[in-house]
Amino acid sequence: MFYLQTLIAFVFAIVLLVGLHELGHLIVARWCGIKVIRFSIGIGKPFYTKIWRNIEWSIAPIPLGGYVKMVDTREGKVADEDLPYAFDKQHPLKRIAVVVAGPLTNLALAIILYAFSFGIGGVKETRPYIGTLDSPSIAAKAGFREGDKIISVNGKAVNTFNDAYINMVMNLEAGKVLVQVENPQGQPETRTIDAVGTPEAQAVATRQASIGISPVKFSEYIGEVVPNKAAAKTGLQKGDRIIRIDGIDTPKWEQWAKIVRENAGRNLKVVYVRNGTEHETILMPDAHELPDRSQIIGRAGLVPAMDEAWQKKVHHVYYPNLAQSMQLGWQKMVDYTNITLSFFGKLITGNASFAHISGPITIAEVAGHTIQIGWQSYVEFLALVSISLGVMNLLPIPVLDGGHLVYYTAELIRGKPLSKTIQDIGLRIGVAALLTMMILAFFNDITRLLG
Repeated sequence: MFYLQTLIAFVFAIVLLVGLHELGHLIVARWCGIKVIRFSIGIGKPFYTKIWRNIEWSIAPIPLGGYVKMVDTREGKVADEDLPYAFDKQHPLKRIAVVVAGPLTNLALAIILYAFSFGIGGVKETRPYIGTLDSPSIAAKAGFREGDKIISVNGKAVNTFNDAYINMVMNLEAGKVLVQVENPQGQPETRTIDAVGTPEAQAVATRQASIGISPVKFSEYIGEVVPNKAAAKTGLQKGDRIIRIDGIDTPKWEQWAKIVRENAGRNLKVVYVRNGTEHETILMPDAHELPDRSQIIGRAGLVPAMDEAWQKKVHHVYYPNLAQSMQLGWQKMVDYTNITLSFFGKLITGNASFAHISGPITIAEVAGHTIQIGWQSYVEFLALVSISLGVMNLLPIPVLDGGHLVYYTAELIRGKPLSKTIQDIGLRIGVAALLTMMILAFFNDITRLLG
């Protein structure tokens, strides 16, 4: 069922985001009096084509983009009656309008999707508090503590945990990351992350590990007992509190969970409290092999209850009106556009890992996970991918919309097109860059999948 959901969520995302991108090109082209021949979602040989309003509407099998084919004398002989409607015969301003229409449509779509999500589902903000700290981890090594409130990352103020986390991840390879926090006692302190070139930073880039912080904080009580697992066979129940295992005091969830992980298949004497009374039982954790087969760990089949007081402190939900939703959508689009551009800049300067680049497999995987979480997570995922698609297409790389924008802007300034030699060289560089990025994205996807 999960795989079917993932497939449907991925196909819908591609059809919506690529389709509207190309529709932006088509609509502006028609407004500018340019004749359109074909509209395609996907590339390769179409498996579905329909003629409507003198345009071929096609769907092709490779979900790596789409295109709008217009009458153009550079691509073959054009009938005399169609010459006034050829793309390359239009004023540079018209051609500029056509090429930027697709990316701008994606950015506008992101604003609308965010506004829809916020207006209907509310704004769910997680304040930048650290509820759980993994050890060992990058964050633990940097001196973070549970209860820290993150104020800024490299001097940039953050308002939510997600913004703080993204800014830390995006700066891991750029040098030391200075994080201003307010410690649990309310005093200002600086945490310094220095993980450049480390295996831990590489693991974060490939999504095989996290920095080691989470806004979630568990209580010491059992929130759920998974049926037919080790704990269910012992009689443990929701609301019980485990206080001792094999004579070792375990006041925190993480302490006894660590003992369980390290003792697969062994009988453990567990002391727990139920309704104020201590009880004893024997727990034999189920043996579970990690996906990479590097280790066998123990699992009890218990889910911790959330710390309700902490939840109220950290999580905030409110419902903005339409104008506020649009404003928040605009701000989200601007923030993530800046983050994306900053990331590409760091790639060029060598201050970010190429392992962060993802392709269609990762997009499909995230689509499946977000739609399982709920409609709001999926809608905001669509908005984020739409921003990435819009920004990437505006990059000044020949064969992308941004490359064409550079050519037509140069023509507008010079009063004549760039020479064919320069355009051909640019085309070769652009194709090489795009192919390299695609190969790298697929490589990273497959590496993550196997990992």
